[in-house]
Amino acid sequence: MASEQEVRNKQVVLKNYVVGFPKESDMEIQDSKITLKLPEDSNDTNSILLKNLYLSCDPYMRSRMTKHDRPTYVVSFTPGLAITGYGVSEVVESRHPKFKTGDLVWGVTGWEEYSLLTSPQQSQALFKIEHTDIPLSYYTGILGMTGMTAYAGFYELGSPKKGDNVYVSAASGAVGQLVGQFAKLAGCYVVGSAGSKEKVDLLKNKFGYDEAFNYREEKDLDATLRRYFPEGIDIYFENVGGKMLDAVLLNMRRGGRIPVCGLISQYNLESSEGIYNLSSLVTKSLRMEGFVVSDYYHLYQKYLDMILPHIKEGKISYVEDISQGLESAPSALIGLFSGKNVGRQLVAVAPKEL
Repeated sequence: MASEQEVRNKQVVLKNYVVGFPKESDMEIQDSKITLKLPEDSNDTNSILLKNLYLSCDPYMRSRMTKHDRPTYVVSFTPGLAITGYGVSEVVESRHPKFKTGDLVWGVTGWEEYSLLTSPQQSQALFKIEHTDIPLSYYTGILGMTGMTAYAGFYELGSPKKGDNVYVSAASGAVGQLVGQFAKLAGCYVVGSAGSKEKVDLLKNKFGYDEAFNYREEKDLDATLRRYFPEGIDIYFENVGGKMLDAVLLNMRRGGRIPVCGLISQYNLESSEGIYNLSSLVTKSLRMEGFVVSDYYHLYQKYLDMILPHIKEGKISYVEDISQGLESAPSALIGLFSGKNVGRQLVAVAPKEL
């Protein structure tokens, strides 16, 4: 009987730790087997078997491809095993009291067709999906981790006020596209940067940015920012780091805030670039603060109460870049670091229509 319940489980596996720019060949697709029934254990109150529907491609995953000598907020992937990340899944079987067969959830899962979660830490990282009148794929982004990242970074750390001048780097990505729209809802003036004409047009015509520019075409970022912000920047939502951050520091207004969400320009460098204008933190009384989104998950219901009406009323636009099939996952993930994606990059493993 058990053999009848054993099925193929395709997985995305990290072959070796990565130095420098990652390649598709750093990962491979492997076939394994999984039994679609939880092991018998009378003391088990945590195990959950998931069928993965959508997987999210996120820049932070690059750090997990590297072996770190010092502790970081996320552990490194293990070569030879399936990598993990955020996704949307359906519960096949559960012994956890919060979840039952057929439930839809979002949270951390494996990059594979089916995932078996056995620890309390794994089940605590799952959220039951209650609102199914919105596309399930949205829970990889605007209704999931990246939506919460934009919300926590902008509102909790950015502390926006009506009339603030806001600058967002990597503004067409999964987080940036939302931050700009939150800024407009808060009555701010907002400018974004991206890496192509197509993305710049998207910022202005789809996401409502007041202005936008292609950073690849700007030889002097300091002069560019002075042109768009002659009175200075109140909030810089930091996604990039490096030379961009250095130029922004010179253009911040006194008392400005810099929520540090990511530093994507630095992830593939063997040695990170130094920042030279940190004295602005002192001379302009700036607050620059990094954050980890999981520290703000206690605000998730508050965020849903805010964002769901905006989505249903068409006040928030959201763009997805969907790759089809688990086989496409390595290419989709690597494409983040050269800017191939337009909007939230995700992989449809087993799309489900509701």
